Amino acid sequence: MPLAIITGASRGLGLALARELATRNWALVLDARGAAELEAVARELGALTEVAAIPGDVRDETHRRSLIATAGESIDALVNNASVLGPSPQPALASYPLAELERVYQANVFAPLALTQRALPRIADGGAVVNVTSDAAVEPYEGWGGYGSSKAALEQLTAILAVEHPAIRLYAVDPGDMRTRMHQEAFPGEDISDRPPPEDSVPGLIELIIGALPSGRYRAKEVQSRASAGV
Repeated sequence: MPLAIITGASRGLGLALARELATRNWALVLDARGAAELEAVARELGALTEVAAIPGDVRDETHRRSLIATAGESIDALVNNASVLGPSPQPALASYPLAELERVYQANVFAPLALTQRALPRIADGGAVVNVTSDAAVEPYEGWGGYGSSKAALEQLTAILAVEHPAIRLYAVDPGDMRTRMHQEAFPGEDISDRPPPEDSVPGLIELIIGALPSGRYRAKEVQSRASAGV
């Protein structure tokens, strides 16, 4: 039975991906900061597959060690999905509180790298690391200097790791706009009901996890389209 670690799995994209992998008989090690929400997910998905739910913050080294130890000696996929937006509404970069920016980078850059460092020795050739990113990593949107620059850093780390570990597939994946709590926090007071649900981005992520595309940066929905077209 293949095994995946998914961070930020109590809601949004992480939960949608965990549900799909559970239906495909993947064992799951799931993380989220909300213990009650995560326990509910474990009960739901435990009816389908083996699930270990470990509440905690990926910024905490002890928590990261626990995730890797629970996964065991063989990890088929690591999905670094957990992240934080930063202040809402988002401030201009020139006035961005540096203590808050450090918190964003701890969650969005340093934690995924630290977890990947611990996982790599246990990922066999052909395994996958999926770092969930954003179009804000490549587009200079006003007000997105904190979150966007953290995702840009994550994408560059992913690209360098891919060069350093050619036997493993390392992906930076832009899931696109989604109707999630974080997206709502990014646009406080706005109606985001026209955004697609996170489930719409899952097929592209699944194609990366179970497929054989080379390491690189991908948009989830483009991957799905290519797969549907047989490309």
